[in-house]
Amino acid sequence: MKQFLSEIFVWWHGQTWGTRLWLRRFTKHVGTDEFGNRYYLDKKHGRRFVTYNGPAEASTIPPGWHGWMHHRTDVIPTEVNYKPRDWQQPHEPNLTGTAAAYRPDGSLMNKGERPRVTGDYEAWSPE
Repeated sequence: MKQFLSEIFVWWHGQTWGTRLWLRRFTKHVGTDEFGNRYYLDKKHGRRFVTYNGPAEASTIPPGWHGWMHHRTDVIPTEVNYKPRDWQQPHEPNLTGTAAAYRPDGSLMNKGERPRVTGDYEAWSPE
């Protein structure tokens, strides 16, 4: 029952029933990415939509789908045999606020000390 009520009212944890019905009636499903996000194309106006697999976090959209969502390309990424270059790293969503976030040395959330200042820096003094 709780899940059912959540799907009716809580949009930030995924699509609501209203969204699900609207997408089924007025859009066409064009693909799904490796994170489980689903992409749709409006049948009448050509607008593009995404429903997230999990919380609505835009950084989970991989680069190919991001280009398609923002009309930088009209080719749907599932229709192209895309191979990343050797120097490209795999897409990773924004990890800020999670346990996997970057924490440099000296951060309150990281163990260790900030590296000592070398001789190329001199602190300002108002004298």
